Amino acid sequence: MQLNPYLTFNGQCEAAFKFYEKALNGKIEMIMAHKDSPAAAQTPPAMREKIMHAGMKIGGMVLMGSDAPPNGFEGLKGFSVSLTLDTPSEAERIFKILSEKGSVRMPLEKTFWAARFGMLVDQWGVPWMINCEQD
Repeated sequence: MQLNPYLTFNGQCEAAFKFYEKALNGKIEMIMAHKDSPAAAQTPPAMREKIMHAGMKIGGMVLMGSDAPPNGFEGLKGFSVSLTLDTPSEAERIFKILSEKGSVRMPLEKTFWAARFGMLVDQWGVPWMINCEQD
């Protein structure tokens, strides 16, 4: 069994995935706009340039996403994407990059359970928890 986060964006899926690819040392394996799908002719004009599906490998995991249909985006609420990093320096690097143009909910710092832990919401509204466990 595999569990993968699937993020829905308000028209910025492609930009977000390109950003995550660099920030998280991932590799986009698939990104398809509605205009490139077999159902392109049935797609409303406003959705043709939007992303139907994107998939990216990050380590051994997969992050997936797409753009919401018009008037279908309700925001990203009630969850966080949690990343566990091997070193405090890697946690600090990723926290800094993901928080650019976003907002910090809890600064990245040492806690009783982690060498580093912090929470942020990135520029696309995706909530993240960054964790680096104790040695």
